[in-house]
Amino acid sequence: MANRVAGLATIGVAVAIPEPWGSELQDYRTAIGDTTATQIPTHITLVPPTEVDAEAVPDVEQHLAQAAAVVDPFVVRLRGTGTFRPVSPVVFVAVAEGIAGCEQLAGAVRRGPLDIELSFPYHPHVTVAHELDDPVLDEVFEDLARFECRFDVDAFHLYVHDHQHGWQPTREFPLAESPHGQE
Repeated sequence: MANRVAGLATIGVAVAIPEPWGSELQDYRTAIGDTTATQIPTHITLVPPTEVDAEAVPDVEQHLAQAAAVVDPFVVRLRGTGTFRPVSPVVFVAVAEGIAGCEQLAGAVRRGPLDIELSFPYHPHVTVAHELDDPVLDEVFEDLARFECRFDVDAFHLYVHDHQHGWQPTREFPLAESPHGQE
């Protein structure tokens, strides 16, 4: 079951990377020895892992539905790699198009019950290697330098962390004017 230590749930909010790219990047991450990859769906973070009172999750869901209703769908193009080194041992696939849409969406969801202080300025990206040795991070940076894909973002997800199964999507929130309609 989900992480419910002392009545808390660990949640995150993210844009899922659609197939086939989500699996492609997750499989690559697993192949290079990133043992956390099997429990982390490929995504662009909107709200990082955050502990909330488990009883407050319905309020969070209501807030996320309201946030989704005011943000229009947008296009994301992932292209090339970047890194947060030396500050953090991370290599990522860069968001080359759709940064403003990600920022608008992140701003809408990080209000009300999810008004949290971030450790670093928001920078939309897709992590592909984390806390690995520098030679492996260098290899990933080079291997995925030519990676590119483009997709429509018409929804985002609430994820709840489960100690056994990792991050599990629990609800999708369609954006305004999304072909999925409103939930």
